[in-house]
Amino acid sequence: MSQAKVPVKVDGRELTLSNLDKVLYPEVGFTKAEVIDYYTRIAPILLPHLEGRPLTVKRYPNGVEGTSFFEKNAPEHTPAWVRRVRLPVPGSTKNRETIDFALVEDLPALVYYANLAALELHVPQWRVSAEGEALPPDTLVFDLDPGPPATIVECCEVALMLRAVLEDDGLTARPKTSGSKGMQLYTGWDGREEASAYAKRVAQRLAKEHPEQVLSVMTRKLRPGKVFIDWSQNNPAKTTVAPYSLRARAHPTVSAPLLWKEVEGCANPEDLVFTTSDVLARADEHGDLFTRA
Repeated sequence: MSQAKVPVKVDGRELTLSNLDKVLYPEVGFTKAEVIDYYTRIAPILLPHLEGRPLTVKRYPNGVEGTSFFEKNAPEHTPAWVRRVRLPVPGSTKNRETIDFALVEDLPALVYYANLAALELHVPQWRVSAEGEALPPDTLVFDLDPGPPATIVECCEVALMLRAVLEDDGLTARPKTSGSKGMQLYTGWDGREEASAYAKRVAQRLAKEHPEQVLSVMTRKLRPGKVFIDWSQNNPAKTTVAPYSLRARAHPTVSAPLLWKEVEGCANPEDLVFTTSDVLARADEHGDLFTRA
């Protein structure tokens, strides 16, 4: 058994890690120590995708089979050296006018959250300025959600359709798995119009052109066998799982950036399932795939 609390120094910051031997993924015996190790090793290519983006985490203090909760407000015990921004949250379900969001921009802050069993890291499609003010969206995302029996294989087919439409509009698409059952397609956004309106129009176009494969509305009775293009993720109030974030599945899968040749060649859902060890090996071989897809 490991010590209950272990003082460490991470890039000059003092932290206390706890319960490192706690198993967070029971099916494979993956511990909190291994979660922290993964986030530490992937940090060089993960952190640029978190920089400037207010963080929402999903915490699993008793592992993926236990109770979980989303957390937007930085915990009271958050170290003073973790950057925070106070932002308005109109329509908050907890009747709060503002939230103090954390910004995870360095390794100590990432380790701090990993130690809280914040397995999943979710961020919006916009950043904040140096003064902490929300900036216009710099990213557009399409969340591809398959309705069984459709799988990520069908999502890849739709992703290729989306890529072609975006290319026609002068936009370069980047694919990644969700780390769960679907995938996302990202592109840089130049603010040519309201992001959600553009994404909705593209999704509706593909649903009209490919009605047997694509949906642009979240209607459950229509979902079986089709891929729902969730364009609403571009609402400024919404977040999407970050590239390289863990997911709370039975195994420690990751929202993994892909090469387009992997999307084009996907024949089985298992082809695009990547765990922490897979992603670390891919990072060693390719670097940040999300910048070179």
